[in-house]
Amino acid sequence: MNRQIILTEDGSSSFFVPELNEQYHSVHGAIQESTHVFIEAGLKQCLKNEITVLEVGIGTGLNAFLTLIHAEKTKQKIKYIGIEKYPLTPDEYHSLNYAELLSPEKSNVFEKIHSSDWETEIPITPTFSVHKIKADLRYFNTPPLPFFDVIYFDAFAPNKQPDLWQESVYKKIYEQANPGAIFVTYCAKGVVRRELTQSGFSVERIPGPPGKKEMLRATK
Repeated sequence: MNRQIILTEDGSSSFFVPELNEQYHSVHGAIQESTHVFIEAGLKQCLKNEITVLEVGIGTGLNAFLTLIHAEKTKQKIKYIGIEKYPLTPDEYHSLNYAELLSPEKSNVFEKIHSSDWETEIPITPTFSVHKIKADLRYFNTPPLPFFDVIYFDAFAPNKQPDLWQESVYKKIYEQANPGAIFVTYCAKGVVRRELTQSGFSVERIPGPPGKKEMLRATK
């Protein structure tokens, strides 16, 4: 996958994919969007002491890094599981400026998230571990994984990556989620809301990040 580095409006970097005519984050601000959608609307709503997070699409690693920072602040122990079909190269993740903007002293930690081994759980800090899986979620067998408490659904937009925005995928996640699990996505399309509901989730539209009126949050 060809990716071109871009700068979003809040000064944080992202990637543009010419073949999809799509960027990894909102052009209004990568950090701003990720914080609003995945941390504020998702992770902060889970008050457990130990949390398992599933991210569909690790992408730039921004959501994982924000999750690590949150875990250090709250002292919650977070097991982060990310499923990604197209991992970044070292040159690509070294070009991102998230650590510089969010926590310069953690630049080595951000790199460790990306450089750590795949297909196994790796402790990154005392409160955060990462388990990266290179796979297509549609065909991945989830039952060996722990049950999820928070789900970041951060695939490319439905019109760019329609195969992942399917009721069968939502059902697979629902079946591997704990009661009370929180599913968040930047997308607010009616068809996504209906299919999440049909999969068993209770779904609500809530205010979206800057540049987007609404987003979806669903609960098991």
